[in-house]
Amino acid sequence: MVASINDRAIRVAPGLRCARSVSSLDLRPTLDVMKGAGPPLLVGAPSGHTRGSHTNQPPRRGRRPLMQQQREYVGIDLHRRRSVIVRMNEAGEKLSTVRIANDPLELAAAIAKAGPEPEVVVEATYGWYWAADVLNMCGAHLHLAHPLGVKGFTYRRVKNDERDAADLADLLRMGRLPEAWAAPPAVRELREIVRHRDKLVRLRSGLKAQVHAVLGKEGVTVTVSDLFGVAGQAALAATPLGRPFARRVASLQRLIGVYDTEIDQLDKEIAAALRDDLGYRAIQAIPGVGPILAAVFVAEIGDVTRFSSAPKLCCWAGLTPRHRESDTTVHRGHISKQGSKLVRWAAIEAAQKAPCRTPIKEEFRRIAERRNCRPIARTAVARKILTLVFYGLRDGEIRCLSEVVEQ
Repeated sequence: MVASINDRAIRVAPGLRCARSVSSLDLRPTLDVMKGAGPPLLVGAPSGHTRGSHTNQPPRRGRRPLMQQQREYVGIDLHRRRSVIVRMNEAGEKLSTVRIANDPLELAAAIAKAGPEPEVVVEATYGWYWAADVLNMCGAHLHLAHPLGVKGFTYRRVKNDERDAADLADLLRMGRLPEAWAAPPAVRELREIVRHRDKLVRLRSGLKAQVHAVLGKEGVTVTVSDLFGVAGQAALAATPLGRPFARRVASLQRLIGVYDTEIDQLDKEIAAALRDDLGYRAIQAIPGVGPILAAVFVAEIGDVTRFSSAPKLCCWAGLTPRHRESDTTVHRGHISKQGSKLVRWAAIEAAQKAPCRTPIKEEFRRIAERRNCRPIARTAVARKILTLVFYGLRDGEIRCLSEVVEQ
């Protein structure tokens, strides 16, 4: 099977090997085979014999005609450089096992052997984006396995890549695969921007903490509320420091300025991408939710209609308690924290930043007084905020907040 690349060769820095871009590949020969274009081969016929040969001879007894071919299930154990692909039929019989390099053309050629529209499962692990794009281009039905659901593979006596791929295909064949949501390319691009901004903010916070640490070494007491505001910078410039300490502070200030520039640019990109999103504008009416936290909710949640109710969204975000039950013994512990860390952080951050004299803040005060624990109150209010986010993203408005404003 032959495939070609339309664009020029990609230049790669010495010592690095870069996979070809999926969008730059010409997969038409592979797709034609999967769709049945051209003269298909007879089942069980020698290579080179097409349907046009021996037209008067009936098909051999016991062989299925080509149009009634069984659907195949394909499990892919995806790694950073190489992957193992196992094909399986509806009866659970292993048809083939192949190890390929992580190249879009090789993956498309391997999937083409499974026939048209195969059921393919890939674990949601490192670098699954490119594989999902190639599989969608090939017409395969993609299933994304949840890593927590297939964690039991770790405890087998024999564990290797072939067994992992075969078990994934077998779970999919039996309808017992724990699936994760495969976000479309548009949502993945928005997530990349939002997550990059979050990472830059965390790195910038580390730089600011280093400035405070240097001042602590020199015995300088910070009297301003924001050391990196206008008044704080003026006070820092007038503070006498030793030569190595002053040099380090100046270097940190320059780095913080670079991060500020990058973060401001990302803020503009996020605002432009979500300018016409009704849900993005609706959830900003929630007390404590601004443009940044609203962008986090929109990007990380994606299609909110995949959740049938608000409690299921809270459960997905890891904001609901663990539940362990056996016979008559029931244990309910702390929140599970299994889900999107960014969504969980955004909901708790909104609960902390909610203005005073708002229903959200009153709910926080009431729960904190009843339970005598502020962290419990924050978590409860975060679930309330995420519930409002669910309805805002689903309906494009939050009617309970609209009624309060009208009153």
